[in-house]
Amino acid sequence: MVRPAFVSLFFLMTVSAAADSQQWAQKLFSQTDYDFGTLARGSQPEYSFQITNLYEQDVHISGVRSSCGCTIPEISKHTLKALEKGKIRCRFDTIAHLGRKNAVVTVIFDKPRPAEVQLNIQGFVRRDVVMKPGIAEFGDVPEGESAERKVVVEYAGRGDWEITDVRSTNLNYKVSLQETYRDNERVGYELGIQLKNSAPSGFFNDELTLVVNDPDSQPIRLPVQGQVRASLTVSPKSLSLGDVELGQKVSKQLIVRSKQPFRIVKVNCEDESFRFRKPDMVRKTHVLPVTFTALGNPGKVAKRIEIETDLGAGTTVECLATATIKSVLR
Repeated sequence: MVRPAFVSLFFLMTVSAAADSQQWAQKLFSQTDYDFGTLARGSQPEYSFQITNLYEQDVHISGVRSSCGCTIPEISKHTLKALEKGKIRCRFDTIAHLGRKNAVVTVIFDKPRPAEVQLNIQGFVRRDVVMKPGIAEFGDVPEGESAERKVVVEYAGRGDWEITDVRSTNLNYKVSLQETYRDNERVGYELGIQLKNSAPSGFFNDELTLVVNDPDSQPIRLPVQGQVRASLTVSPKSLSLGDVELGQKVSKQLIVRSKQPFRIVKVNCEDESFRFRKPDMVRKTHVLPVTFTALGNPGKVAKRIEIETDLGAGTTVECLATATIKSVLR
């Protein structure tokens, strides 16, 4: 049986093997359906289905396939340990595939037991609207700085066609729209997207919706993505300590970086099995040694490590440390 992470070793799921063989994998996904909505030709939309390993055993994704060439799936990480996260990234092809498209992406698992999960994707690609480039890609933007990207939107059809509004649920964007040309059959716009300097650190994968005056037409979506690079980072974000025999120790290192010199004030972890040798100097890059002693009962361990610094407002950064405590064989 597949066991939820961190439950008692004596508590097993009572679902039958036949039903559990598929249901355990379904529970890894928070969502299995996505609609890209209406898209312009040339846009570059993508969506990531999030996966979280809720079980004690490692989960392994052996493959992924799509029922339609309109959708190209990719696996971010094949093996997920307890509580680790991954994603199935799905890109929608709006160049070769026009009109209404539907795809089923099948995710194939072989550990801890064979299973398949189907992800349902759909979208409608307009032939008469083109975007150049097909995505507002910001790349890496330093935290506290602003950045701007421009996208050209062109339409072929009616001379009275208009973009009447541009909407977003993300308040960190400031958008401008300027008509660049218009004749009897063609219309062009330049869309400016500014990322505000108040945007929080982390990845963003959003969209703008272009409201148009076509009768019965759905808004057209424009993908927006990038990363605001935090002023303080830790690497790796997930620290795997591997298999450790009961009573034994293992040591690894975390690298903590910032754009300006700083001091590590404190390292917090609720588990006393973890010990840290905190450096006492001021510098832009710190090496933080981590030592784990395998104590307690055999099984999976997953603990958060919080690193406090003397940067503005006591800036902190976190990572997740994982290990498996093994019984000593006699």
